[in-house]
Amino acid sequence: MRTRVKIFAAAVILTAVGLTAVVVAVSPRGSTAYLSDSLILCALAIAGEMLAFTLPNRAIGSVGFIPYFAAAVLVPAWPSVFAVAVVRAGIEMVSDRETIKRLFNIATQTFMEAVAILCYLALGGSSLLHAPNIASLPHIAQQYGLAAMGAFTLAFFINNFLVFVVIALASGRSVKSVVFESSRATFVVDLLTSPLVFVFAWVYAAFSALAAAALWVPILGLRQVHRINLELERTNEELLELMVKSLEARDPYTSGHSRRVHHYSTIIARAIGLSDRQIEEVGHAALLHDVGKIYEKYAPVLSKQDKLTPEEWAIIKDHPADGANLVATMSRLRGVVPAIRHHHENWDGTGYPDGLAGEMIPLASRIIRFADTIDAMTTERPYRRPLSESQVRGEVVRCRSTQFDPAIADKLLSSAMWTTLFAPSAGEPRTRELAILPTDSQKAFARSRGA
Repeated sequence: MRTRVKIFAAAVILTAVGLTAVVVAVSPRGSTAYLSDSLILCALAIAGEMLAFTLPNRAIGSVGFIPYFAAAVLVPAWPSVFAVAVVRAGIEMVSDRETIKRLFNIATQTFMEAVAILCYLALGGSSLLHAPNIASLPHIAQQYGLAAMGAFTLAFFINNFLVFVVIALASGRSVKSVVFESSRATFVVDLLTSPLVFVFAWVYAAFSALAAAALWVPILGLRQVHRINLELERTNEELLELMVKSLEARDPYTSGHSRRVHHYSTIIARAIGLSDRQIEEVGHAALLHDVGKIYEKYAPVLSKQDKLTPEEWAIIKDHPADGANLVATMSRLRGVVPAIRHHHENWDGTGYPDGLAGEMIPLASRIIRFADTIDAMTTERPYRRPLSESQVRGEVVRCRSTQFDPAIADKLLSSAMWTTLFAPSAGEPRTRELAILPTDSQKAFARSRGA
């Protein structure tokens, strides 16, 4: 995997060098005179880079691209590529990253600048520093705006794509999942920022570098507000993990169960065609589906080695409602409360706590029902080995229309993603778990502890 990352990084570096050579070849004579403008603009980017923040998957977010792109339309020639490379190299030299990562980051920024310049020129753009009637923003936008926006968009997406691919290669994940997780938090903001890049370049050309620097200050302030919001969101995600780890710490017997149910639930949600946002909500509910067991009244029951008594079984049946009530205290998670409360309801109405049936059961609950049961069947028990893929398939077919939503069962069993449910999750324990199975599955599998 590390070799693939190095090969990809080397390919990006070589391509960046090649694109730089092309920019040099098409740059007009006298471009050196504008090197100072390019350096001033890229120097402004340093403040944005210093205020960068970490996105999911360790990608970095900043507004440094605004002066970088502005340089591309003000000086669409080699000085802008040179300035970007110099500034980025200076930033990388004070970082503690590996050499290959430093070179890759310098190359991606150079790549982005070269693409922006070449695309801008190909679309008929020219330097705003030489534009007639520069004081009229509507006139300038009409003449150069389309070329600038096309260049910004292409360069922005290429730069992000390169970063997401290298993250996917390093983590062993799909590019699609990395793109969603890393860009969903900033995509809209960055898209809305694109017109601001053109305005920023216009201010520099129409007024002065000092005016552009003055505009840069509030831009940095707005980005910091967005950064704080993202950090709060990440803190909430970490609190979810903390709640799950707290539950597992007091009951090691179920260690890893919630995280695997989360993993299975997202696969099932994707297999039946839910949107990325819906998959995320299902994942949150799945991660917290057993959080009600954190209450003290469950400790003696969960630690018991013998079969549960009817009274103890009645206590266990309280955990979906207790979990829902606990999660309801968190305003950001109130949307997943019904999914948590009803994750032990059966399609035929024989489940608990409310005996809901059919489509009255929240869709997320029906998905978690599958994931919870599949995890129970595929984990080792004191009295049996994990069930095989074919055995689990047989149980899903048998419990179709009783415990399981038949439509989800049919889509899941016919999906190519079915087999991915049986690939072991890295670092996750898969032995000696207590999971409460559906009624029919209890008859087939439960031989101890009432589960």
